Amino acid sequence: MKSKPNINSIHSESKFPAWLLLLGVVLIAANLRAPLTSVGPLIGTIQEDLGISYTLAGLITTLPLIAFALMSPFAPKIARKYGISSVLFGSMLLLILGIVLRSAWNIGLMLIGTVFLGLAIAICNVLMPSLIKEKYPLKIGIMIGVYLVAMNLGGAIASGISVPMANQTGLGWKGALGLWGLLAVIAILLWIPQLGHQQEKAKIATSSQKRTNLWKSTLAWHVTLFMGLQSMLFFIFISWLPEILTTQGISSDYAGWILSIMQLSLLPVTFFVPILARRMNNQIGIIFLTALFFFVGIGGLLSRNHLVMLWAIFIGIGAGSAFSLAMTLFGLRTTNMHDATELSGMAQSVGYLLAAAEPILFGYLHDLTNGWKVPLIVLLVITILMLIFGIASGRNRVIEEVNS
Repeated sequence: MKSKPNINSIHSESKFPAWLLLLGVVLIAANLRAPLTSVGPLIGTIQEDLGISYTLAGLITTLPLIAFALMSPFAPKIARKYGISSVLFGSMLLLILGIVLRSAWNIGLMLIGTVFLGLAIAICNVLMPSLIKEKYPLKIGIMIGVYLVAMNLGGAIASGISVPMANQTGLGWKGALGLWGLLAVIAILLWIPQLGHQQEKAKIATSSQKRTNLWKSTLAWHVTLFMGLQSMLFFIFISWLPEILTTQGISSDYAGWILSIMQLSLLPVTFFVPILARRMNNQIGIIFLTALFFFVGIGGLLSRNHLVMLWAIFIGIGAGSAFSLAMTLFGLRTTNMHDATELSGMAQSVGYLLAAAEPILFGYLHDLTNGWKVPLIVLLVITILMLIFGIASGRNRVIEEVNS
């Protein structure tokens, strides 16, 4: 008689305690937003110190998105060859190298380091959910929630303390950005026990599953464009919100904390929206509410009144709802694991490539118009497009049925 496996515990797979793996997951997750969100509050200082245009400054925040787009399709193949834990370990080493180079004294090394950390984060973004599914098969929902909270909380804290770290400790912007490498070092040290005791492979699909050409699917493109447009909005605000606020008379320190509050406000909806989405017949209502939050928040910024914290919270709720809904749609609009994984790869690759162009365009529009009014109006147009493709994605149907 076969013994029943204990799938609730890691002890059967490793001599190391389960809490060590959990802590490793949390710390890796905390590294996936902080190196990116720490830049936004300092972008004005970086631009002034290096003597670069707003357009080139936008490239600093755009390069990681390009790396996300280029690396995402290849991450599963790399993991199948070398194992998820080993690849995650290597990615964290690459992240440290990227953070160090980004804090170098010339713009060339800074851009190279930015690409490296973008590639590292892209790999982790793709593989972490697979690791969670393997290690916690009965607790996927809870662990994905823990993963998202750690990721977004790390990003929120980084946004809030970047300016004080740079100005009040004498580190400057280079030191404030470089210190995040220490968090990656801690994550690596706690991840070492996961190496060598398993040779797990990322089994993405089985030969028995019917394969669908998603690149020819209209519905798949609707989901992909919804993913890309919501990514545009989020990363534009991560990159430029503090600078927008400082031009409205708000101090750089306070602007950084407003960006932190924006990110903290998305945490609750990140938990609740997937649960609601799975219980509803379609997701059109959630999509309307998501767009409404964005509209109110962006409109509030255009009004240039003193309720900037409220507008940031509305934008954060909209961003959290849109992101978690996009993640949920990968499963809701497919009938098997292969198609769900392929849709995730397609949407993240094309979506982030689409999102990568917008921070540069946003900075260019500021340079062209010498203000933020036109760029913010463009964000309203993007929100409308997100709503259109979101409605098309939110209808109760799956890709296989649409293509048949």
